[in-house]
Amino acid sequence: MRQVLVSFLLLIPIGVFAQDRYLVDWEAVGEESINHLVDLVRIDTSNPPGNETEAANYLKAVLASEGIDAELYALEPERANLVARIKGNGSRRPILIMGHTDVVGVQADRWTEDPFGAARKDGYVYGRGTLDDKDNVTAGLMVMLMLKRYGVDLDRDIIFLAESGEEGTPRVGINYMVENHWELIDAEFCLAEGGNNILEDGGVKVVGIQTTEKMPRRATLVARGSAGHGSVPRLDNAVTHLAKAVAKAGSWKTEMRLNDTTRAYFDRLATISDPDDAWRYRNVGNPAETDAIQQHFLETFPYHYSVLRTSVVPTVINAGFRKNVIPSEATAILDIRMLPDEDVDAFYEKLAEIIDDPQVTVVPEPIYRPEAVPSPIDNEMFQTLEAVAKRMYPETTVLPTMSTGATDMAQVRAMGVASYGIGPVRTIEEMNSGHGAHGDNERVTEEAIKQLVQFLWYTIIDIAATE
Repeated sequence: MRQVLVSFLLLIPIGVFAQDRYLVDWEAVGEESINHLVDLVRIDTSNPPGNETEAANYLKAVLASEGIDAELYALEPERANLVARIKGNGSRRPILIMGHTDVVGVQADRWTEDPFGAARKDGYVYGRGTLDDKDNVTAGLMVMLMLKRYGVDLDRDIIFLAESGEEGTPRVGINYMVENHWELIDAEFCLAEGGNNILEDGGVKVVGIQTTEKMPRRATLVARGSAGHGSVPRLDNAVTHLAKAVAKAGSWKTEMRLNDTTRAYFDRLATISDPDDAWRYRNVGNPAETDAIQQHFLETFPYHYSVLRTSVVPTVINAGFRKNVIPSEATAILDIRMLPDEDVDAFYEKLAEIIDDPQVTVVPEPIYRPEAVPSPIDNEMFQTLEAVAKRMYPETTVLPTMSTGATDMAQVRAMGVASYGIGPVRTIEEMNSGHGAHGDNERVTEEAIKQLVQFLWYTIIDIAATE
């Protein structure tokens, strides 16, 4: 499978475009990109504790070697963010290229390769962060280097932000930058992580551009009752009440709603799907058909079920400390991912109504990512991304997507910056292999890294270079 995947990638028509203005040696650029990715993966920035300053210093040194100034900005000394800027003529507003240098932790004993060894094997680079998000950091770094090397005349400033803390501690990263240094990263458009490109039958069938994301709004259910001996049943048993509450919350079929992104997603997906699936995608908003279609999604492809609604998923239960003691309190965490337009307070009130138990309290988690409207799919940036995708992969369909997970684009979108997620090419088999972001043996193909750099380069040239 590995050799076949690499062969497929090599067959993709990504040669010199007729409209290329710069004679780029893409093989050399690709190898340099992979080398930088390897170096970054070998810097352990597991969060916690982060230690992103080491990665920021690496990036700063690489940029300085090409005459590009960069500065570090840190709430905590070991958790720095890097900002670099290549100036344009100022006639148009800047573009922000953003990637995060922290990664989630690993269970090293479950890996076949060193999680921080960045092994190059069978056409892949293995290691934590190869897909989340040191691939995008590498692409951003390379585009900055190339803009400088080729002396590209720009109408827009290009800003590179290598941020810390995306994996659960945005207070040291994007929140710190937005609240204290917004003037350094303010832009018209932002490009970051979150895209999914699907390789199938030797070609890239889908280029997915993330234009919005669900809001993490977790809550804890707290059930309280009387403590007692396990040999004597009690009507107010906190564990029993919690179990019923969790079952109600987890089986709650919340309201289905489409937004501009998901409506366009299903409409476009229908054009490349088999007849049965195409019918479902075209009728998902049909009141007479939608219930059956949603159930089909839930059973066969839960992602499609999730993007239609605010989802409520129980993930953690804590109760008791001895097998013969009824505890006075039991708790459960609900991972709630709200649609961008959800009324947060009203939703929690409805959740309490669904549970309908005075012994159970809903305790919302503090909000750490703001509400943000979806980014448009009819503006210059999305049209540029679509045009570049069609040039690189002529047979592809470009899908605007809504991420069910969260990214730091939420904070940038909340500041009024239209933001778009891009990513590397992968096969469906690879996406389902367990080798993805946050997985054991996380890996990316070398060719996919080369093409990610190329995709970002063409996008920046098309939207920012002086005619």
